[in-house]
Amino acid sequence: MKAKKNQNPAGETLLRARDAAVQLQISYPTIKQWIYHRKLKAVKTPGGHYRIPQSEIDRLLYRTRGRNEGERRVTYQRISGRNQLVGRVVDVRVSGLVAQVTLSVGGQLITSLITSGAVREMQLKKGQTAAALIKATEVMIIRV
Repeated sequence: MKAKKNQNPAGETLLRARDAAVQLQISYPTIKQWIYHRKLKAVKTPGGHYRIPQSEIDRLLYRTRGRNEGERRVTYQRISGRNQLVGRVVDVRVSGLVAQVTLSVGGQLITSLITSGAVREMQLKKGQTAAALIKATEVMIIRV
């Protein structure tokens, strides 16, 4: 099924409520309640239908995927790393043996270089949901 997409005046992609619910892995009635209670920003069409900006889906994506540690562990691979950031694939570039994959996580972009074989094996495509696993010996914080 191809998601029907429109664009708002700002040029941002707008999704039907049902398609947004599928991306967030929640029920259609839940997304309607979120719209009514203003937990989710939506645009009302002249015909009375709701369209949800892709940025709103991205904002909520990591919250709905990792409601608690137990649910996240069932959804994704059981691994020791705790720094899993769930987001939407916004770009996949394959060049020879290397691929560059960019995820949008809560409005921030994370880019990773992986093998092109891994991209093919996982069948990564723009618009899909994926998780970035951060493994580092040091994490630095900068006040902004």
